Amino acid sequence: MPFFPKKHNNKDDSASKCIINDNNYNHNRINHMEPSIEDDDRQTPVFYCQQAQGSPTGIISGFNNVKELYQKISECYDFEPNEILFCTLNTHKINMNKLLGAQIALTDFIFIHRKGRAKEVELIKKEESLGLTITDNGNGLAFIKRIKPGSVIEQIPVIQVGDHIEKINDESLIGKRHFEVAKRLKDIPQGSTFTLRLVSPLQAGFYNIGPREDKGRGRKSNYGSGKETLRFKAGGAAVVEVVDDSIKYQKAVDGINELLESYLGINDSELAGRIWEISDGIKNSLDFLMELNNSDLSELGFSDGFIFELWGVITDARDGRI
Repeated sequence: MPFFPKKHNNKDDSASKCIINDNNYNHNRINHMEPSIEDDDRQTPVFYCQQAQGSPTGIISGFNNVKELYQKISECYDFEPNEILFCTLNTHKINMNKLLGAQIALTDFIFIHRKGRAKEVELIKKEESLGLTITDNGNGLAFIKRIKPGSVIEQIPVIQVGDHIEKINDESLIGKRHFEVAKRLKDIPQGSTFTLRLVSPLQAGFYNIGPREDKGRGRKSNYGSGKETLRFKAGGAAVVEVVDDSIKYQKAVDGINELLESYLGINDSELAGRIWEISDGIKNSLDFLMELNNSDLSELGFSDGFIFELWGVITDARDGRI
């Protein structure tokens, strides 16, 4: 059952829930506010957000997936959703371990990293692997999540973690998924020269901002212990999970992501979460193989060996071995 109530057609409804703390904004801290929420919406999770380069604090709610989240943010700050490269949780820094993925704790603070300066880099593919791990933001923009030490890319300091890969030569990659971008890079012939057009996250403004420490006056919670997690499911609904289920889910996602990175050079918590969901109720590896091959993920062309390795991670997570 979807967690969120049905949306209203009133366009002013979402705007009324985005309260920007213009008067109390401070470069060094975020002033937490109590959201002004109608009684009918008390059960809708409410999140604080801020632009990573510095901005007033916004309040958003009523989203069921990442695209809807970006739309809420864009309405709050009056810019287009495609300006958002990615979001991090509880830090304004470009920390790939804090990326917003398929779930958000109800106490998480969302930081928005917007498009900054574009740059073009010409390089030679000296080795078969460039040493990049690619992920995407779920809204059509792929970016660099990790650079392998000692790789071709590490020797080019202008290319940084967090950079959006906008073009390879004259081919636009906007709207491409991470695995498509990774394949384009892999298919570049070794020894050839090519050009990457990259867009860095906006990094002007204030670097020392962050959520204010709770001194006993933190925002009120309508969710008991505060350890619940909002999780985006493949069907389009968002649900709240208790902490034990959330921990098991996150360990499975982390393990699946390690395999995705090793085999495909991609990192995608939403894809990993979808694989975990497909495994629900399945008792053996052969049934899992059939279920995965009959799902919407069959287009990724996972080998049988890779699927069996995925099953190993899933059973380890189920049994608490990871």
